[in-house]
Amino acid sequence: MMLYNILLLLSSNAVTIKRDKSLLYCRVAIVMLIFSFINIFNLNVAFSYKGIGLYGGLFIATKITQIFHMFILAICVVILQLTAFYPRKVWIINFSTIYGAISKVFTPNDIDTINKNAEQFKIIEYPLIILFIITGAISLVSSSDLVSIFLSIELQSYGLYLVSTIYRNSELSTFAGLIYFLLGGLSSCFILFSTSLLYANSGTTNVDGIYLLTSLCDTTQDKSALIDYKPFYINISVLIMSVGFLFKMSSAPFHFWSPDVYDAIPTIVTTFVAIVAKVSILVFLLELVHYTSNPYLPLNFSWKFSLLLSSLLCLVIGTVLGLTQLRIKRLFAYSTISHLGFILLALAVDNIESIQSFFFYLMQYSLSNLNAFIIVNSIGFSLYPNTDNTVSHLKNEKLLDKNYSPIQLISQIKGYFYINSYLSLCLALTLFSFIGIPPLVGFFAKQMVLSSALDGGYVFITLVAILTSVISAVYYLAVIKQIFFEKIQDTLKPELKNLELTGKVEEFYEFYIQDTINFKVNNVILSNYLTITISNLSLLLVLFIFTPQEILSMANILALILFKS
Repeated sequence: MMLYNILLLLSSNAVTIKRDKSLLYCRVAIVMLIFSFINIFNLNVAFSYKGIGLYGGLFIATKITQIFHMFILAICVVILQLTAFYPRKVWIINFSTIYGAISKVFTPNDIDTINKNAEQFKIIEYPLIILFIITGAISLVSSSDLVSIFLSIELQSYGLYLVSTIYRNSELSTFAGLIYFLLGGLSSCFILFSTSLLYANSGTTNVDGIYLLTSLCDTTQDKSALIDYKPFYINISVLIMSVGFLFKMSSAPFHFWSPDVYDAIPTIVTTFVAIVAKVSILVFLLELVHYTSNPYLPLNFSWKFSLLLSSLLCLVIGTVLGLTQLRIKRLFAYSTISHLGFILLALAVDNIESIQSFFFYLMQYSLSNLNAFIIVNSIGFSLYPNTDNTVSHLKNEKLLDKNYSPIQLISQIKGYFYINSYLSLCLALTLFSFIGIPPLVGFFAKQMVLSSALDGGYVFITLVAILTSVISAVYYLAVIKQIFFEKIQDTLKPELKNLELTGKVEEFYEFYIQDTINFKVNNVILSNYLTITISNLSLLLVLFIFTPQEILSMANILALILFKS
């Protein structure tokens, strides 16, 4: 389905004449992703928990891979909505009935007022590149061979490099994409070097064969039977591979590129880069950790301690450096690094409870992070006709790429509660979930990870995680304070206060102009897709405590499947 979708968009792009709007292409991509989701769901019923191998062992399909295929597709459908529909619409109460919505079409004459000429609607290659990234992500989740692993991660990475620089007129975006490309190429060298070491030592590229050799090294009493095999190669090779993957998902101490890249690329692109790239890599690392964490070695060294060290550094660096940030996307970047510390901690402990917490934390944080970025995008859209009246007005006006990322400074959302109280409340709930305030879903995720770490004997890093979680609340609460308790920063531009705008109303069944409607800027509001998506994601964070059984049961079943397979 993914390949058919790519071919469809490529052929459509080749024969089309109108190249000024990409909304249709994004909508086609969304429809195809939904069909792919349904297809995977139907196939998932037929699988046993052990799964099946595909294409000569290059890929494997199990319950775990299928669940995360559907999760990645669902996340991407939500993100593609940002470029598949106009972010703002005209709302006139007389034409807001069900009959009016079905039988009439309203077209405003001044399309700039509702931001229909934004850059994201002019790049038709965007959904095509996104589909390549999704293909690489779901392939990496299912990869079962060193060759398919490298091809999948590179397919995903190349798409991310391109989508970071998709806005050709943005100097900052081009700069960030170049940094991302150079450092991503360096991390790919680590992955390729580790795969060559694994093949040179084991003579196989199949990951199951390497897992088998690891098990033999751990259980065989007569080591002379494996005299030609050097078991420490497993640790060294997988350690080098882990460095490459930690680099790609911006985990400490290889995090230094992510705040600059997240902040420089447009916010719509940041939404995609910050979520999808990490989910696929973490799910792949799950089986790698589980099956290679205890190879035989006289020094009793296991490569998974690199994950513990990275987890500790993520917790400390993400928290401490986040305290000094004044730009909101850099703040989210360090927030992501901090939460990666919890995810890697659950991954490194490697028992049933920790893997259950790993699944749960990864899913809830992806949804929370998605909600946070969509809200930041929506705030930028809602402030489109406003102007800044503070002493920092000149500073804000000189912000580079203001058209691509309207909200860059935390100070730009001061007093936003008095402009849109509902959107402010949704952002506050999301930030409270990041902190881990009960009864929000983030609290239960952190509690599960810390409980599993304590059961595994990791007392010191658990104490560090608790301390850093408390400290990180400072910069989240600072954002909430500016939204709710500071004076309002933006007001409607003076030239728009009394401006009369016009639009045409057409009947579906008669095809003639029935009337010309006058309206004001106050009638321009956020579109339904934004409000419905934000509302559903926010309710998911809040109401989890009332229906926790489904997602917790699914995480528990996936953990049991991994340990029984």
